[in-house]
Amino acid sequence: MPGPLRLAFLGCGFITRVHSRHLRTLRRDIVPYYASRDATRAEEYCRRFGGGGTYSEYAAAIDDPRIDAVVVAVPPRFHLDLTLQALRAGKHVLVEKPAYPAAEDYFTAMQARDRGTPYAVCHAHFFMSGLVARRLKQALGIPYVVTFHALGRVRLLHQPHDEFPPQRCILEQMVIDGADAVVAECPQDEMDLQHHYRTPASRMRMIPCGFDPDELQPVTRAEARVHLGLPAERPIVLQLGRMVPRKGVDTVIHALGVLERRYRLNPLLLIVGGESTTPDPVRTPEIGRLQRIAQDEGVAADVQFVGQRPRSELRYFYSASDVFVTMPWYEPFGITPVEAMACGVPVIGARVGGVQYSVEDGRTGFLVEARNADALARRLAHVFSDPSIPRLLGKRARRRAWERFTWEQVSRSLADLYAEVATAASLSRPALAQGTR
Repeated sequence: MPGPLRLAFLGCGFITRVHSRHLRTLRRDIVPYYASRDATRAEEYCRRFGGGGTYSEYAAAIDDPRIDAVVVAVPPRFHLDLTLQALRAGKHVLVEKPAYPAAEDYFTAMQARDRGTPYAVCHAHFFMSGLVARRLKQALGIPYVVTFHALGRVRLLHQPHDEFPPQRCILEQMVIDGADAVVAECPQDEMDLQHHYRTPASRMRMIPCGFDPDELQPVTRAEARVHLGLPAERPIVLQLGRMVPRKGVDTVIHALGVLERRYRLNPLLLIVGGESTTPDPVRTPEIGRLQRIAQDEGVAADVQFVGQRPRSELRYFYSASDVFVTMPWYEPFGITPVEAMACGVPVIGARVGGVQYSVEDGRTGFLVEARNADALARRLAHVFSDPSIPRLLGKRARRRAWERFTWEQVSRSLADLYAEVATAASLSRPALAQGTR
């Protein structure tokens, strides 16, 4: 019977520290090793997290026959070279983007080691990983699928002063042109890929993001409010997500002011998110801006900033609320509306991107124009006018989420796409080889 997976971290920084903490729960199945050009740092991590050994060079870890898989946890400019080195050495590779691989990824590495079979398909997420996949295809002939999650040209329409360099759009086009398939997460994403990047419909597949039913099992509103120490009867509006201007949380606070002045309603607005577990305007400047807006609107006493919360707590926040609100200017997909719906909570969202796909207007919630506080307040007043309205919308919302957006359904769609891409690539190889003789 194969022993534990021997996993080498290339780089000993913040990401490696986060992964190593999580891997403690899997110590019987996975033994971490640490490679760093700072030997002292590698030895410190090995002692701290119960590692199996250290290396002072990345190549030493890659070439060690005991190592089954590597996590490339160094700055992105080193990703490609280290990924190619590791693949040539026969290692399974996990690249640090996205920053938090799931536990299942490590077991995938273990299964790949035990099978000893070559890779049939590579799936890249975001344009930087797409560049790695493109080079892997050129170097090793592995076909690739790409999901962007956000597109540079579309971002620039909504955020002219984007933090990404202008070359991003050129690189995205290169990745798309070389991809065997491009995954669009919603109809708007599909249209954007066609319009802004000339992506052929024949190479696109629409597959949304999903949620884990085990993680987001709803609880009763009463139980959720007791768990969170919230008032039992007061109407609650929930806003949950990243604290950045494009998420439109300011529109929700403005709408709360309209709701109180025009409709004489004063629900509690919970705002969950930020860079720390306590709401800190220094660490999260957007919180400071929003607090000032709440003060100006005269609703500061009705807005509760919660701070960052672990995923294990999210179902309680969703279940405790009467309605979930999300008002971004731009949202490629947006997973929080789906999570709220999975917990049986209706959603009022901006008519943008993936939100207008996941939310069925008038059936699972309502859609309003982005940045329109009056329209949002009007819909909130309607939801609070009759307790049967959020109950009916929430029931339909949960059904839609569980019928369309579970990870099991998403993974089946992806598996079908991988099979198509792998089959097409295997059929084309003999012809390509013959043409090069």
